[in-house]
Amino acid sequence: MAETIIRFENVTKQFDNDPPVLDNVSFEIEKGKFYTLLGPSGCGKTTILRLIAGFLEASDGKIFLNDKVINEIPANKRPVNTVFQDYALFPHLNVFENVAFGLRIKKMKKDVIQQKVVEALRFVNLAGYEKREITEMSGGQRQRVAIARAIVNEPEVILLDEPLSALDLKLRTEMQYELRDLQRRLGITFIFVTHDQEEALAMSDEIFVLNKGEIQQSGTPIDIYDEPINRFVADFIGESNIVSGKMIQDFEVEFVERRFECVDQGFNPNEVVEVIIRPEDLEITTEEKGNLRVTVDWVLFRGVHYEIGCIDEDGNEWLVHSTKKAKIGEKLGLAFDPEAIHVMRLGETEEEFDARLESYEEA
Repeated sequence: MAETIIRFENVTKQFDNDPPVLDNVSFEIEKGKFYTLLGPSGCGKTTILRLIAGFLEASDGKIFLNDKVINEIPANKRPVNTVFQDYALFPHLNVFENVAFGLRIKKMKKDVIQQKVVEALRFVNLAGYEKREITEMSGGQRQRVAIARAIVNEPEVILLDEPLSALDLKLRTEMQYELRDLQRRLGITFIFVTHDQEEALAMSDEIFVLNKGEIQQSGTPIDIYDEPINRFVADFIGESNIVSGKMIQDFEVEFVERRFECVDQGFNPNEVVEVIIRPEDLEITTEEKGNLRVTVDWVLFRGVHYEIGCIDEDGNEWLVHSTKKAKIGEKLGLAFDPEAIHVMRLGETEEEFDARLESYEEA
């Protein structure tokens, strides 16, 4: 069983009389994994990072690190390091001195500092850059310097506050691979903050999806993408077609005034639900063969696929991702398998949701 390194126990953070930024949040972080805190601006993800780092104090609840309460421990005494969005590098110091800064504060010996800095720079593929000025470095290189400065102190946890947001798309993608590879080689816990769901899906072992100061759902990228707990998660993680429906009975759901076979169970007869079908799970076919009959409303070319907006006979909008081209105004059928239908219970908690999924596996 994996060892827990960080635990939040009923943690609340509130500024003055404003609504809580975090509201009674509890979770566990296991040692040696890559975690992502994902959500829109103002959801509380950066607040969690700052509470772990010691830059903020919790209004209520306990924060544990290695089973010890750290609420009262100052930031400089915690075995964590933070990589900030703007990297917070010193422009008047060269690469070596930026990485060595924390070690000099600890008054380590010169030969030890030399060895540790050179090793850290080698680890982030910046060997030979020791004397380079920060102002001469590219955005990706500056990020590597910031990471080297974080790992040179040998922390147990590295916190990353949207460190890729200032990079262009191609470099951002390259750095995603580099960060993931670095975490695996180091074997220490990374906690990464982003609002980019594609970034979260690509990099994470575990994702916490936050909204309005609460964790909506946690799990692996595949679990969260394939089995979202509610409309917010389904809509925030990837693109979705979401319609209202009724669970007639186990394995049978009604939506768009038709009944379909599905793989969900454990609902009450005729319970009102929401139904999600991912755009890539809709197959373009003829009107006669389709589960739905639609008219193409718009088409965009996305490189690897076409993004096609359709409207069915009842006026519902459907988004389709397909390698097949379609024409605006064309009448088509949309086919999907029972496995493509995901039924969401209204107001279900994550504990209830997990229990329901376990019952599927047992069945």
